[in-house]
Amino acid sequence: MVRRAVEVAGDKLPDFSNYDQPANRLSVRVNRAIYAALLDDAVVGSGATLLFHTLLAAVERQDEQWRLTLCGKEGLFEERARVLVDCSGDANAVALAGYEREQNDERQPATYDACFSGFDAAAINYDALDRAYEAAVTAGALRLTDLGTHQDHARGFLRYRGRNSMHLPGIDGSTSRGRTAAEIEGRRGLMRIFEFLRVQPGLENLTIDYFAAECGIRETYTIAGKKRITVDDYAGGRMWDDAVCYSFYPIDVHRPSGHGIDYRVLAKDTFPTIPRGAMLPFGSQWLLVAGRCVAGDQEANSAYRVQASCMAMGQAAGAMAALSARSHTEPEELALADIHAALRAHGAIVPGDIS
Repeated sequence: MVRRAVEVAGDKLPDFSNYDQPANRLSVRVNRAIYAALLDDAVVGSGATLLFHTLLAAVERQDEQWRLTLCGKEGLFEERARVLVDCSGDANAVALAGYEREQNDERQPATYDACFSGFDAAAINYDALDRAYEAAVTAGALRLTDLGTHQDHARGFLRYRGRNSMHLPGIDGSTSRGRTAAEIEGRRGLMRIFEFLRVQPGLENLTIDYFAAECGIRETYTIAGKKRITVDDYAGGRMWDDAVCYSFYPIDVHRPSGHGIDYRVLAKDTFPTIPRGAMLPFGSQWLLVAGRCVAGDQEANSAYRVQASCMAMGQAAGAMAALSARSHTEPEELALADIHAALRAHGAIVPGDIS
C-alpha cells in the first residue's frame, strides 16, 4: 500500500541502496489523502468490516470466544471473535481483559503538530530572534519546550516550519481526560508561539497553515509480555528464535523533561527483530498485540514505536490471527514456518530472508 501510494502520487521511493543516509532520509513520505483512500479500498475490498468512530468498552473470554462490547455513536453493541488483536497503541483490550500492563515512571513527551508559513527564512535576524526567545522564556511568555528540542532554538523551529516540534511533557495519553488535556495544552502552546513570532521582525505575516486535530502521544503503556525486548536486544540486532518481523529505527528517547533527545544510530548492518513472545500478554491465550505497546523497555520502545515497525508488527499479528482462527490453534502454538510462509505470500520482509 505504501508503494502504491507513492506511485499514484507520482513520487519516488528513497534510495535504499545508500543506507548510510540519516534515518529521516530513508523514511517513505506518502500523500496522506491518497494513502488513506487506498487503505480504505484495500480493507473494504478484502471483505473485512471497517468501522470508525467506535471505542472498546468491555472484553471478556466466553465460550471459547472473545465477547467484545463496543461503543458507537448509536450506543453499545456486541461482537465476538475467536482471536483478538490489540492495536490500540495503549493496550486497551489487554487491560480490559484483565492482563498486566507496564508504565514507566517518567514518560516521553507528547508532540503537538502544526505548520507555519508567511515568512522568508533568509530575511530573519536569527541572533536577535534567539535573544527575544530567551527573554520570552525568562518572562514566562514562552515555555522552554514550546519550540521543541532544536539546539538552535527558533532557527531550527522555523527551518522545519514548526512541524513535529512542540513538545508537551508530563502528558498521560492513555485516558480520555489525559488526551483532552493534551490537546488543550497543545493549542495553548500554539497560541503562545504564534503571538511571540508575529511581533518579531520578518515574521509579521506569519500564518498557521494547519494544526493537528489530535496530540501525538509517544508513550503510554507496554504489555507484560511472554518475552520482553531490551535495548541490548534491539541495538545488538538480536535474531529471536520466534522473530516475526524486523524493526529498523534508531534509539530515539525524547527526554521526559520535554527538552532534548537521546538519539543513537544503530551500527551498520544491524537489523533488530520483534519476537512473537513480546506480542503475547503474559498468561493470555488467543490474544495478540501489535504496535508501540509490545513488551519492551523504554529505550527499545522508543525505536520500534515508529510507523514502519508498527506496520510490520500489525501484518505479523494479522497473519497469526488468521492462521490461528482457521486452524483452531492458539497463536503461541502456531508453527513459525507457517507464519513466515503466510507473510511471504503477502509481500512482507521475513526475518532471515535478507543478509
